[in-house]
Amino acid sequence: MKRLITRTTAIRHGIALGLTVLVVCGCTSTPPAQRHGAPAEREFSMADLAKSDIDQVAEIHLDHSMASLRLVMEKLYRRNPRELHKNANATIETAIGRAFDPATKWTFAEFDSRRGVEVLHLAFRSDYAGDRVFAFIVGLGGMIHQAYNEQQAFYLLDQLDPQNLYNAARNVEIAAWKLSNARGTHGELLLLSNESAATVHNLSFEREFGKLIAYQDILARVLAQRTNRTLRFVVQNAASAVFLPIY
Repeated sequence: MKRLITRTTAIRHGIALGLTVLVVCGCTSTPPAQRHGAPAEREFSMADLAKSDIDQVAEIHLDHSMASLRLVMEKLYRRNPRELHKNANATIETAIGRAFDPATKWTFAEFDSRRGVEVLHLAFRSDYAGDRVFAFIVGLGGMIHQAYNEQQAFYLLDQLDPQNLYNAARNVEIAAWKLSNARGTHGELLLLSNESAATVHNLSFEREFGKLIAYQDILARVLAQRTNRTLRFVVQNAASAVFLPIY
């Protein structure tokens, strides 16, 4: 019986890692130069010797998450140019560069001490007068980086909490729902995103959000199995869902 349990556990680990490899391969099947917003490939360095396979997978998932988020930001500005115009002399490129500047660590003066989901809340407040696109992306990006321990590189002694990654995936789901449904005092959408009309079908936002959810979900499940952690699954009604904490 003990051998059977050990073998079953090994099979589960193999399946989970196999799913991760498939996702990573799917994300990198097209050369980065041919895909807009994709993270550039990097050369091997001596620091890679201090990384496990799962460390490298975590870095790939984070890199591709940020690439999807950059693309969402560009698309949102194109659909909501009024938000960009709230920033004097700003262009889409400069706004994206500012949001994703590693030196900022997702902390900006206009949000005071708020980070992560607290900034996301600002983006959906009907009385918020600032750039909603910037707040939305900074909130999501900061929240995802919190789930990755505020790190961009991972090594053998680093430990990611699979529950934080699972919660991050659920928060992306909630943010995507709010983006499509949050309305102002006069019933207008606070931000335009997906479009589905008789003559126009634009669901490109949903594709990117689907990727963001998948990256965090799969990594959370792989890490949970490798560390024998049990994920606390959460089921919420989309209309009344609240953002989950990242510890």
